[in-house]
Amino acid sequence: MRWTECLDQKIQEYLPDLKVESDVPMSRHTSFRIGGPARRMAFPENGEQLVLLHSFAEECGARPLVIGNGTNLLAAHEGLDCLVIDPSAKLTGVRLEAETTLRAEAGIPLARLADFALRSGLTGLEFAHGIPGTLGGAVFMNAGAYGGEMKQVVAEVTALYPDGIRTLSGDELDFSYRHSAFSNGEGIVLSALLRLQKGDPGEIRARMDDLMARRRTSQPLDYPSAGSTFKRPTGYYAGTLIDQCGLKGTRVGGAQVSEKHAGFVINLGGATCQDVLELIRLVSDTVYREKGVRLEPEVKIVR
Repeated sequence: MRWTECLDQKIQEYLPDLKVESDVPMSRHTSFRIGGPARRMAFPENGEQLVLLHSFAEECGARPLVIGNGTNLLAAHEGLDCLVIDPSAKLTGVRLEAETTLRAEAGIPLARLADFALRSGLTGLEFAHGIPGTLGGAVFMNAGAYGGEMKQVVAEVTALYPDGIRTLSGDELDFSYRHSAFSNGEGIVLSALLRLQKGDPGEIRARMDDLMARRRTSQPLDYPSAGSTFKRPTGYYAGTLIDQCGLKGTRVGGAQVSEKHAGFVINLGGATCQDVLELIRLVSDTVYREKGVRLEPEVKIVR
């Protein structure tokens, strides 16, 4: 029995209210607008459904891939023979747990989380307001921008592992640049406790507006992309190195190094996963040859 048949039976028997779709184009669920059909895609509405679904996937031999808004993913054009789990529609709760701490579910968009902090008079999440992803994805990769990162505000994470639910804090989270304890593929973030500080709502709003204006001015937000394509190499900026190599505007098929910000590969229309991968390789090889610096992709490639 194929894993799809096994999983379908389990869901029909134990999770009949769970929304599940077959052969769903990943291009609809990634900010790159690239990717072939996922064999199954499920949309759990609460933590209990997610826990059961994950256990069924393990029993049936399915590869579970949890996504948020798909803002850092490049999915294969051929499609994905796996179970994609998208909790971003329903697992979005947030509450004030103490005077300066928030408890939020993994599916909440960072922009909504930052707005909640603003309304609560809490500062520390302004940097996250313009990052187009969910809390779970941000914890997974220790997302950051403009001098801020999740490491600075995440105090504790509740996550699902094959042997049950665990709570990780402090050094257990293993945060570093674009890395966390979840980067090796183990554990699914369910929720996080964020520790912030009291602040002036007017100043918080002004900071958020300033950062958003800077993003609009400097980043190619009018084209599909996965954000910054490359990790920042130690002592350098990827976009600057790429620009110095004269690679702005370089194209492979429908993929292009943005003319507005060289650190972004964008989808001009009809780009395939292979177009993007070939362009990433071309940029990386050119920068290494001319500058002696090897750029590593920040975007997560899923096949």
